[in-house]
Amino acid sequence: MIEDVQNPIDKDWWRGAVIYQIYPRSYQDSNGDGIGDLMGITERLEHVASLGADAIWISPFFKSPMKDFGYDVSDYCDVDRIFGSISDFDALIAEAHRLNIKVMIDLVLSHTSDQHSWFVESRSSRGNPKADWYVWADPKPDGTPPNNWMSIFGGSAWQWDTRRLQYFLHNFLTSQPDLNFHSPQVQEELLGVTRFWLEKGVDGFRLDTINFYVHDKQLRDNPPLEVSRRNATIAPSVNPYNHQEHLHDKNQPENLEFLKRFRAVLDEFPAITSVGEVGDAQRGLEIVGEYTSGDDKVQMCYAFEFLASDPITPKRVRDVQERFQRYAPEGWACWAFSNHDVMRHISRWSEGIHDHDAHAKLLASLLMSLRGSVCIYQGEELGLEEAELAYEDLRDPYGIQFWPDFKGRDGCRTPMVWTGATSNGGFSNVQPWLPVPPAHLSRAVNVERDDPASVLNHYKAFMTFRKRHPAFAKGEIVFEIADDQVLGFTRVFGNEIVLAVFNMTESDALATLPEGAWEALEGHGFMTGNDGNSVRLPAWGAYFARRA
Repeated sequence: MIEDVQNPIDKDWWRGAVIYQIYPRSYQDSNGDGIGDLMGITERLEHVASLGADAIWISPFFKSPMKDFGYDVSDYCDVDRIFGSISDFDALIAEAHRLNIKVMIDLVLSHTSDQHSWFVESRSSRGNPKADWYVWADPKPDGTPPNNWMSIFGGSAWQWDTRRLQYFLHNFLTSQPDLNFHSPQVQEELLGVTRFWLEKGVDGFRLDTINFYVHDKQLRDNPPLEVSRRNATIAPSVNPYNHQEHLHDKNQPENLEFLKRFRAVLDEFPAITSVGEVGDAQRGLEIVGEYTSGDDKVQMCYAFEFLASDPITPKRVRDVQERFQRYAPEGWACWAFSNHDVMRHISRWSEGIHDHDAHAKLLASLLMSLRGSVCIYQGEELGLEEAELAYEDLRDPYGIQFWPDFKGRDGCRTPMVWTGATSNGGFSNVQPWLPVPPAHLSRAVNVERDDPASVLNHYKAFMTFRKRHPAFAKGEIVFEIADDQVLGFTRVFGNEIVLAVFNMTESDALATLPEGAWEALEGHGFMTGNDGNSVRLPAWGAYFARRA
């Protein structure tokens, strides 16, 4: 491809980008069936543009029986009818690009639906052409599963199949059999899927459960995990998945070779990126470092450090950032505080918090000031809290399985609220697939848009401020303060040194500034003045300056 010298392609557009995650079932219903769809996303892209986001990430919209709401794919190259059609996706791409918004889609490569034609053929016999496309194993002599691997959704990761008289592996639902990445044909087919969507015009991919692709060929048992380490997990505490050290069911070294092949496909196209979800709390940052090192694997990954329930404190933020730099000196992270799989962070970190909006603004500014790219989950920009749903309203099989000790993921997946004066928040003109919490209506887009002091307008202002200072997107990070109240660091890029100081408590704090002269910056929604070599920060306050 010949590059336009007057408008050169920015192949590093993703570095420091703000990516807005859209859960399509819950963003906007355009056809009155109570479920969001691709046309609904297209209708609402102006909102994303008004925020100042660089890209959108759309959770799965492929053909699926929807037992795990799209993460059980039955056809990788078709749109499920509830979301629309391929032509609707083409229109979405065109509108996003008109608005200078990149489009990333969610590829679920580790497993398919049991209704996928590949699995239907694979399970039909032991000798068919796709017999080894999934992970099949004989039972032990006593008929029990081949090893002790556990499913994240509870119970054994092995399901008996009466056709082949073998077990198949499923790390998630029994209806989500795992693909066998030891098969060259499987890898080729998935790389073909990747090319299909690149030729459609997508700008990148979010890779679901990127570290689950390859399993131990010898099917060795996982060792038990010491009780003291069981809080380091991506599963709820009631799940026996936490009792194992997951050495053999994921995180295999052969995965790196597949990622190199995947990256080679991306590099056939200009300015494509990828971000992998590392589903491992035991050694997540170490894996992120492996997967993003050099220029031959994925560009970005995120682990679960800031998606866990652990309180967010100055010392924890510094520890996570510095551990990432230690494990991945060449790598690049993509940080998120919320997504479609975890309790919204405003609720997760809300214990004892009285000023909801000030807390939400502080966390937003902190997230967008860290070294790395950023994922913002729909509704986060409104300061939405986790929805409390009745058991009869649940749709998530994860929550239904472990209710009431773990209520699943429906509470963070309720519909986006656009207008406060309607019962369904402007999402749909019929009963939505999940109820709209009445408490969310007062935080609808049209309500917050007209309030200069709203969380929404703070997000907009801070994104504008961030773009004026490239150090936030591209710069290195040097920590200056990390005590019980205050976090302070500089971001350094070229000749620009920007200082960011955050009071992460509900009490006033006095912070001593690093040595040197600092010129206060404006336009970020917080205080701007300092008193010589110190600054007094109100509760949930922040201060930004640059080296004078």
